[in-house]
Amino acid sequence: VQLVVSGGGLVQAGGSLRLSCAASGAIVSNNDMRWYRQAPGQQRELVAAVSGGGNTDYADSVKGRFTISMDNAKNTLYLQMTSLKPEDTAVYNCYVYFSWRDYWGQGTQVTVYS
Repeated sequence: VQLVVSGGGLVQAGGSLRLSCAASGAIVSNNDMRWYRQAPGQQRELVAAVSGGGNTDYADSVKGRFTISMDNAKNTLYLQMTSLKPEDTAVYNCYVYFSWRDYWGQGTQVTVYS
C-alpha cells in the first residue's frame, strides 16, 4: 500500500485548505483511516478519523472547522480544513492500518500565518 499526501501549503489565518491522501496498491477505503499532525517540538496529534462505516471523530481543537471524508471510488482520503489558525501549523499525514501493518503517507506541511 502506498499513500500519497498532497494539498498542503501556506495560507493566511481564516483561510482553507484541502488535503488529499491517495491510496494505491490495495483498496483501503473500507478501513479506518486517520489524519495526524505534528508541529515542531510537539508530539504527534490525532486530528481526525473516519471508520470504514463512515463514522467520524475529531480532536476538540479542530471540531467544527475540519472535515474528514473518504471517496471510495477514488480510494482517497480527504481533510477539508477551514477557519485555519496559526496553531494549525504542522506537518499533516495520513495513516491506515491494513493487513496487519501500519502505513503512512509522506506528509505535507501546512503553515498558517496571521
